This record gives sequence, C-alpha cells and structure tokens, in this order.
Amino acid sequence: MVDEKLAFAPAHELAGLIATKQVSPVEITELYFERIERLDSQLHAYLALMRDEALQAARAAEEAVVRGDQLGPLHGVPISVKDMQMTKGVVTTTGCLAYRDRVPDADAAVVERVRASGAIILGKTNTPEFGLLGATENRLGDDCRNPWNTERTSGGSSGGAGAAVVAGLCSLATGGDGGGSIRIPASFCGTYGIKPTQGRVSSFAGVASAPIANLTSQQGPMSRTVRDSVILLQALSGYDPRDIGSLNEPVPDFMAALDRDVKGLRIAWSPDYGYAGVEPQVSEACSNAAKVFEELGCVVEDAGPSLESPFETWWVFFASHAYATQGHLLDDPADPLTWYGRMAIEDGARYTAADYARALGERDRMVNQFADVFESYDLILSPTMATTAFPVREYPPEVINGRQNANRKGWSTVPFTHPINTIGHPAASVPCGFDSDGLPIGLHIVGRKGDEAAVIAASAAYERARPWDDRRPPVS
Repeated sequence: MVDEKLAFAPAHELAGLIATKQVSPVEITELYFERIERLDSQLHAYLALMRDEALQAARAAEEAVVRGDQLGPLHGVPISVKDMQMTKGVVTTTGCLAYRDRVPDADAAVVERVRASGAIILGKTNTPEFGLLGATENRLGDDCRNPWNTERTSGGSSGGAGAAVVAGLCSLATGGDGGGSIRIPASFCGTYGIKPTQGRVSSFAGVASAPIANLTSQQGPMSRTVRDSVILLQALSGYDPRDIGSLNEPVPDFMAALDRDVKGLRIAWSPDYGYAGVEPQVSEACSNAAKVFEELGCVVEDAGPSLESPFETWWVFFASHAYATQGHLLDDPADPLTWYGRMAIEDGARYTAADYARALGERDRMVNQFADVFESYDLILSPTMATTAFPVREYPPEVINGRQNANRKGWSTVPFTHPINTIGHPAASVPCGFDSDGLPIGLHIVGRKGDEAAVIAASAAYERARPWDDRRPPVS
C-alpha cells in the first residue's frame, strides 16, 4: 500500500518519485480517490469524479515511465480541474442547474494544457454559478465547506479547488479568477494561489463562439507550495489565437524566479488601499507578514494606491460579461438561476454603453494610480481578504470596521482582489497566519503587469522564511 502521507507530498516531489519508478501513478491516483470517498462528504469539493478515465490515464502514464518515454513536467501527478473549465466527455456544469447534464465535445484550453503536462485529472471541483460569487454555493447540491471548519465557507469561486488542495484530495488544482476567485479560497483555506497577468493563460472555452471581451477573468493554479503552482503556471501559459485576449508574447521562465534573491526589493505595504475596512486580526497578521520582508533585506514602506470605491467599476465589467454570455437564462421558464447569478446578469442587462464607457475611464484612472506606486516600488502588499472565512450563507455586512467595501450582497470581503482584476496585474495569496478561531489568513502580493516573476520570487522567499505546508486542517 502506498503511504498516505504522499497525498500531501508536493506535486514536484511526486513527479520525481513517479519518474524514478519509486511510486506508481496508479497507486497515487487510487490513494486520492480513496481519500475523496472518505472525506469529501464533509466538504463537497468535487461536483464530478473521473475515476475510470483517471485510472486509465494513470495506467498509460505508468507504461510510459516503464518504456522510458520523455515525460511532461507533471507526468502521472493527480490534479483537479475547476468545473468552470470544459472537459471533453465529462459533465461540466459551470455551477449552474441549467447545465447539470451538459457534456462538452471538446476541452477548454486549460484542460488541453493540463493533459499535455502529463497530469491525471481526478475530477471537477465545485464552483458557484458561473463563478459569480466569492463563496461556493449553487443549486446543484450542498455548499462547499472549509476543511478548517465545515461550518465556514471555502470561498469562491474556486472554492472546491481550495478545499480539495488543503484537505489532500488532489495534489494541485486549476482555478480561475475574475474578481479574486483563486486568491479568495487560497486565503480562506490556507493554501497558495496565483492569478497571472490578464491574458497569460488562455481562457478559450473549447468551443468556437462570437468573441466577447474578457477584461477581468484569468485562469491559474492553486497548490500547497509555491513551486507546484509555478510548474503548473509554466505549463498553462502561452499564446492561444482562439482567445482574443491572449498575450501574443514569449512566456517568461517562471521557474527561474523561484530561487531569486529578493534582497533590495522595494515593497509598498497598504493595509486598506485607501478605502477598505478590514477585520483587526486580519490586518495585524498581514502587517506582521509584511515585516518579514524586512528580515529578507527588502525595503518595506507604508504606501500604496488610494482608491475611491472601485467596486462599481469592476462590477460593470463583471456583470456585463455575465449578461453577454448567460443573459438568455433570464427568460428560461425553468428559472435555474441562483439569487446572485440573477443579480449579476440583471445588473449586466441594465448597464448602458455610457455606463460601460465611464467604467473604462475609471479603469484607466486605476491603472495610472497603480502605475504611480510601481514607479517607486517593485511590489504591493496588503491583506488578501477583509475577513477570514465566514459562516456558510451568512455574508458579512457591506460595512466592515466602519468602512463600506461594496454595495452588493456577498461582496464586502474582497476589497483588495477585484481592483487587481480591473487593472490586469498578477497577484498571489500566501498563507500568513490564523485568527483566534483557527481560520487561515492570506497576504496579498501584487506585481507590475507582466511581472509574475517578482510575485513568484517574493512568494517563494516568504514560504522559505515562514513555511506553511506542514499545517493540516481537521478534515484531512
């Protein structure tokens, strides 16, 4: 029997053990399915499992090792895929009741590249409807729960991915981030996640359709270690002409950034982006985490953008895209939509061309505000979230610690993430502590547009200084 501790081994170590014939891809895949069967009834991290296909792929991966074939960077390593990402021949719901029986004819670009890396797909992780909420609830089944406390949310929209990673129900995971949807569950679940620069990873859904501008959403990795996410990011990145927003430029060597010395970096610390209310325990933990970079030889100063209610600017883009892609469901007599899905799509239907033009202008203002900061600093640090994981379906008020973070139900916890989607910069969340209830807290690291390398270098340096991978939640 394979050692159950391998369920928590870093993906890059598993890949090495598989390549050197010390561990069978079949054995490790079976281990993860056994753990999913035993533990996921408490978490609901998965919406669908791909047991037969995964074991068939694992057997083929084992045969390739025996033959001495050239192996991909994640050959034989079990991974989960977010159910927003189309998977050929496997039910892909995008978290919506209307699509509970949809079986795509093709893979999304992310899934294509996961397969090309040699990874074994275990199944599809839970997500809110169309990724339109920072908590993972939908009408398909029970809410996704947090492995640290199952009465709390795992976050969203990659909530199933975050829960599965930290509970040891996969080695690493794909996520997607349109307003924080990788970084929110990374912070709430106590794991690592990075949102790349807008356009770095293709968002092609797998089926050709009329082009619709995607200004905010970007696919990316989640994992228990920084190195694992970087390996997956390297595999996922690259130009894709099928995605009109894809960056047509060479992919940087992200792996080289892992061991980069961060001494001398100039870092801006902002506890609030000039407008946000944050729970005191979260603010204190993140402030202490920012000081770790001083120990690493960085210059850390209180600075950062001074934003004025940026939520509405981002929401115009977010809701308009929801209406452009799913507006037909407003007239569906079966009424499949959730309350938050309907809210976003209806708002998108109401926005005028003038509203959109004004939002584009405000986006330009925000781009310049961040550019001003990056003239003097290499990175910006802040809390990832305004709170720790809240009780399932008990959303915090719009006003937190005396400040209004948003004007929509369910969105007050994310004042630091959605502005970065608006401007298209890369950003990551690293675990940096726990509150008095034992719930994880994340530190937000933002880089210049196109400079994932600096975010990765800082993430890896912090991980070496304050390791987190040995912490296990109660459900694990």
